[in-house]
Amino acid sequence: MAAMREARPTGAASKEDPAELAARHLVQPWPVAGSAGAEARALIGEGEGIFITDSDGKRLIDGPAGMWCINVGHRREELARAMYEQAMQLSYNTPWYTMNAPSAELARRISRHAPGDLSHVFYTTGGSSAVETALRLMQFYNNVRGRPEKKLILSRGGAYHGSTYLSASLNGRPRDRDWMDGADGLVVKLTAPNPFRRPAGISRENFADFLIGEFRQTVERIGADRIGAFVGEPIQASGGVIVPPDGYLKRIREICRANDILYISDEVVTAFGRLGHVFASGEVFGLDPDMITFAKGVTSGYFPLGGVVISGRLLEDLRRSNHPDAMFAHGLTYTSHPVGCAVALKNLDLLEDEVLDHARQVAPYFQARLKTLEDLPLVGEVRGIGLMACVDCVADRDSNNPLELDNAVGKRIDRHCHELGLLVRPLINMCVMSPPLIITKEQVDTMVAILREGISRTMEDLRAEGLWNG
Repeated sequence: MAAMREARPTGAASKEDPAELAARHLVQPWPVAGSAGAEARALIGEGEGIFITDSDGKRLIDGPAGMWCINVGHRREELARAMYEQAMQLSYNTPWYTMNAPSAELARRISRHAPGDLSHVFYTTGGSSAVETALRLMQFYNNVRGRPEKKLILSRGGAYHGSTYLSASLNGRPRDRDWMDGADGLVVKLTAPNPFRRPAGISRENFADFLIGEFRQTVERIGADRIGAFVGEPIQASGGVIVPPDGYLKRIREICRANDILYISDEVVTAFGRLGHVFASGEVFGLDPDMITFAKGVTSGYFPLGGVVISGRLLEDLRRSNHPDAMFAHGLTYTSHPVGCAVALKNLDLLEDEVLDHARQVAPYFQARLKTLEDLPLVGEVRGIGLMACVDCVADRDSNNPLELDNAVGKRIDRHCHELGLLVRPLINMCVMSPPLIITKEQVDTMVAILREGISRTMEDLRAEGLWNG
């Protein structure tokens, strides 16, 4: 006889320890094989403003704003109320043959903020599905236009574009692909636009020219008739907040336009206020892409929603084609979700009325205060823009090679900072700071002071253990 299952609690939620439940039943994202399905991570109980509280009752500054997304802060009643009111009016409709009003209104307002002729929005459930949608639209576009061979995608080292099969194939961080398959035949990787870790023998002054030359040579070598799109984050976020050389993105855009290569600007992180504007492509970098992908900050993380803003020209090309019955067979059950769109509308109200202006005012102070950490021997560079920055820790300043104890360094800093009241998101040896956009200058001071102490304690640990002599 089959073994009996555990009795399921009825009525009230289970009283068991969440950590024990997670270790028995929950598969966490990005697990290692040795702990997959048997891992409990730090339990967060509640959030308010820029703070979260852990299971021990410790109040922490939310340094990464969840995952680049809690832009207007935790516990905004306006967003909770928008969710409730929309759910009570209409909780869901199928997007296959019906529509809802919030999605149409949100598309109008998003289009008003988008650069160039980006005038239409396709909604997804997050960033990965947004990038996937943009790439599938590129493929469909070229099929309909009779160019089935024009499908290759240009991406870059250090890039992170998602976890779905096609979007993950673009990722340029080696650890992301060590054990994972991908559509490698469709993707061509270029050098990361990282001035700090540029190739040997190239000066900072000549780095942009090197990148542009590589891009031109790649297009010439492969052939523009085979390249469908270039996909790039304005700032490579999970790659370590990589700020590209001045003018580099605009020059790439010009080459794409001259060769009929679609430019897809991946603003999953940078959109909706992270750089002080709803979209950074136009306002910060002077770009007019063919598509912009977004997610995260569109609802400040309160509801899973993403999307693609699409050039009106691309859609006109499709409507004028000789294949009016060709179907873009792509969609998601939760495309244009009414609750998500209602939350995004209220979130956009908050951004436009108060948060964007505040973010632009506090950003220079945020960058300047973090830059002071460069006097610490373990810190190789502090870089960033807007309200996103990276403290890049290195041991060998001559070669700029990452510390051999990369993972240990990030985890140690995170542990010390947690004890002191700051949640850090360590990316191996890099500490990424992207707090809620409502952070004040006084709170920036506190965050930087904790981070300084956390790095200092880590240096003491490494010296005491004979692992580093910096």
